Amino acid sequence: MSLACDILLTVTQSLSTIVNMIVFVCVPAWGEWVAYTAWGLWMADAILSLLCALYLPFLLIKKTEKTPLSAITALLLFPVIAPVVASATAGVISGSIPNPQQALATVIIGYVLWGLGVPSSMFILILYFQRLAIHKLPPREVIVSCFIPLGPLNMGSFAIMKLGQVAMEVFPQTKTVHPLAGDLAYNLGVLLSLAMWGFTLLWLFLAVAAIYHCKYFPFNMGWWGFTFPIGTFALSSNVLAIEIPSRFFRVIGSMTSICVFLLWLLVSAATIRDLITGGKKLFNAPPSADPVTKSSEQLEDTGEKLA
Repeated sequence: MSLACDILLTVTQSLSTIVNMIVFVCVPAWGEWVAYTAWGLWMADAILSLLCALYLPFLLIKKTEKTPLSAITALLLFPVIAPVVASATAGVISGSIPNPQQALATVIIGYVLWGLGVPSSMFILILYFQRLAIHKLPPREVIVSCFIPLGPLNMGSFAIMKLGQVAMEVFPQTKTVHPLAGDLAYNLGVLLSLAMWGFTLLWLFLAVAAIYHCKYFPFNMGWWGFTFPIGTFALSSNVLAIEIPSRFFRVIGSMTSICVFLLWLLVSAATIRDLITGGKKLFNAPPSADPVTKSSEQLEDTGEKLA
């Protein structure tokens, strides 16, 4: 079941990336029919995202065995990140759809997905902060997971701005709601985006401080957790720099984008190097985040060595 959940979450993220690239690259080159193809892929992505956000948390709470608070990590955010990313994609694709009614439906679904994913991530962040306050930092092998909270916050910041941009154009065209509702949605989107960007600073500082505190942490698959969260921070900063406009956000966005690129090169090089040497670090699962479980595992390993 865990493998199936990982595959489902991977599919949703990949579909969103594919749809975004189709809109940015293929639609200007090939015409409007590609936009409808991308819209169909996005609908599939939205359905899968709903499945992730609704069903996967139920799998967690229906278990008969109890999950200790010390075992909670930021990975718990993954199911609710899916609808946040899908809502951001809705804001991107709705601007390229020629049919105003279809664009309106896309914007409405995007707001629903945003309302599902962002508040849910806030609840989980409260739980995760409690875990950090009581049981302290996770093991150094999974310390990169401290960056994951940046993902839903910054992607939600980007999504609410993009949806507001399209709503400002689509609402007056369709006359479904009051024409001023589009301007209101856009202005509220910018303000909410600023507030979420500010909330991100707390988690960014905690993540950077945790990495600095650990000094050394071994390479594993979790290192790829650097790219998406920091990339979303760069994305929201760059969009804020355009919408406000602000030199401050432009500088922050540029610096963060360079950091993401350098981190991507670093992790890619480490991944290729480990694959060449057999992939022992890459494919070995990191230890449990639960200090009690980790201690018992260490005792078992010690006993086996003594035997």
